[in-house]
Amino acid sequence: MTATQTHPGPETTMRELLALYPGARRTLFRRYHIGGCSSCGFGEEETLAGLCARNDGLPVAEVLEQLRLSHEEDLRHLIEPSELKRAIDAGAAPRILDIRTREEFEAVRIPGSELLTQDGMREAMGGWAKTEPVVVVDHEGKRALDAAAFFTGHGFTAIRALRGGIDAYSAEADSSLPRYTLEPVGEAV
Repeated sequence: MTATQTHPGPETTMRELLALYPGARRTLFRRYHIGGCSSCGFGEEETLAGLCARNDGLPVAEVLEQLRLSHEEDLRHLIEPSELKRAIDAGAAPRILDIRTREEFEAVRIPGSELLTQDGMREAMGGWAKTEPVVVVDHEGKRALDAAAFFTGHGFTAIRALRGGIDAYSAEADSSLPRYTLEPVGEAV
């Protein structure tokens, strides 16, 4: 990890920033309306200083502080793979909501998890207790926090995201679940 990656600053690229603070895109949009459309989007190689400069000269230090605070809040919503495994083994598992594709879910899943479908989303919004413990699972933990934030925004109070996704769960908590990688979409062979 470079110094820029461990201590972000003006010259940190957006790729590095998103790796360090996975929820940065959500924070930038919510706080500054940056990244929500093509006119306010950003490239992965753009620096934070460049992004701030072209968005009304936002102070880099302020943006970094908002990203840091938001990241700390995100960390409070994570559950460790080993903690989830202990809950499952003890028969006290939360509802496990898998947001991966149907193909990924059918190939490998945490026992007791359920795939989030459109029907499932309607059921969750209309029928689940807002205080019921729920853990959101994705492949590598990159989208689960965004999904957890969505549910939190709709009044759910016990939503957590699995740190590292099912990949970390397999590597750290239950090696009986096979690990996998995803092929890039749209690449010609």
